[in-house]
Order: sequence, then structure tokens, then C-alpha cells
Amino acid sequence: MLELLAAGDLEVTGRVLGASNTTLLARVALGERSLACVYKPVAGEAPLWDFPDGTLAGREVAAALVSSAAGWGVVPPTVLRDGELGLGSVQAWVGPGPEVGPGGARGGRAGAPEPGAGVIDVVPPSRVPPGWLTVVQGEGYRGEAVSLVHADDPALARMAAFDAVANNADRKGGHVLRGLDGGLYGVDHGLTFHEDPKLRTVLWGWAGRPLPEDVVALLEATAAALDGELADLLPGLITEDELLAAELRVERLLARRRFPTPPPGGRALPWPPF
Repeated sequence: MLELLAAGDLEVTGRVLGASNTTLLARVALGERSLACVYKPVAGEAPLWDFPDGTLAGREVAAALVSSAAGWGVVPPTVLRDGELGLGSVQAWVGPGPEVGPGGARGGRAGAPEPGAGVIDVVPPSRVPPGWLTVVQGEGYRGEAVSLVHADDPALARMAAFDAVANNADRKGGHVLRGLDGGLYGVDHGLTFHEDPKLRTVLWGWAGRPLPEDVVALLEATAAALDGELADLLPGLITEDELLAAELRVERLLARRRFPTPPPGGRALPWPPF
């Protein structure tokens, strides 16, 4: 699949409306093989006050490399390549095939499941599904009481731990999708790998709890990969300081063997959460 994404002919077929950065629906074709994908050109990245300009596509690819090398299975296959609007990240489509109308796709990836993939939701406190974890309680648009909740799901817990490694500053509910294989996948990893602590996520339900053994094994594999093959692949996508910071985050997680907790008085949730 990586060969197809990297070397296939890339044709833009539509645009995701409402995205803060230019997000294009596309298809790559190589011989008889073709694949729906998402193309995010560097030229379409909006400037941010806390991330260097023109680096989001590289961070998307860095997240995919870490996910693949250590066996997290969180990020769909992603490459950095040229397209119609220049260099950008190209990521395999997750979920049902895109259905693009005359105005483009609205509300995220067209044809994809509802935001939150059935495992993240905002509900009245009296309607929290059994076994789900409450992240925070607040008020809805009409002043009604609501709770941000998510399932106590092992795949989602692995995603929460991966986000701690990648220092994901933007894990919204709409960035969690369910693939056709039934697995949970995370998308939109442009705001990752900053050297300063910036973890903002809707997956705080396990905060402070012990890490499951499978997560500990993945962290050990990540530490080995960062000291091995990723040491050659990540430079150029993120800085040396950002790579060192990622290594230190993994070391701390392995030493503490617990999910991180929100910083006191800091911004811990992305906005909006969906």
C-alpha cells in the first residue's frame, strides 16, 4: 500500500469542507491497483502560533511511521509526496468509500462513520452507556448538562497511549474512525511531536490508571524503534529536539507505567471536542 500511495498517479477528486487546512479527497492508481486517499498539501496549511509553518504534513508522516514501526496500528498508511498542489501528506482512506457531492465532502471524511466511531460521545449524564468512562462534565449549547464520555475499549486505550507518545495536541472525537475491518484508527496527526507538553485529547478516561501489559509492550517496541530504524526515518520530518522529546516521553511512560494525567490548570481538551 505504501508503494501505491508513494508512486501511484495522484488525482484530486474533491475537497473536505470545513477543515482548517486544505484537505483534498484523491485517488492514487498504479497499474490495475487504485486506492482512495486524503491529500493535504503543505501549501494549504494555515499558520499556527505554536507550531512552525509548513511542518504539519511531515508530522502526519512521522506519526504514521511510529505507529507502523512499533506495531501500534493507530495511523493509516501515510507518505510524503508531490501532488497537484505540491508536496504534502497522502493518507489511505479509512472506512466506506467517499461519496462526493457537487460541493465536496462535509463534516469530515465523506462516507465515514459518525464522528467518534461509536466509542466517543457527548450525552446527558443520566445516559452514559454502562462501562463507559466520563472525561468531563459541562454544559451543552442550550445550557443543558452533558458529559464527554468514551468506551473502556482496549483499542481506544492503545490510541490514548500512542497520543501520549506522539504528544498529540488535537485528538478530537471526529479524529477517531472505524475501518472496514472493524478496527479503530486515528487521523489528523499534524499537531504532534512538539517538544513542549501539548497533549490535548478527549481520551482522558484512563488518566492515572496503570497501563495494560499490551501497551507496555508497545512502548518497549517504540523505545527500540526510536533507537533503531526510526532514528534514520524521522529526521527531516521532525527536529532533533522533537525526536529527543519523544524518546523522553516513552522513557517516562515506561518508568511510571500509568496513563498521563491532565496538567493542572492547563488546556487538556481540544476545541471543539468533535
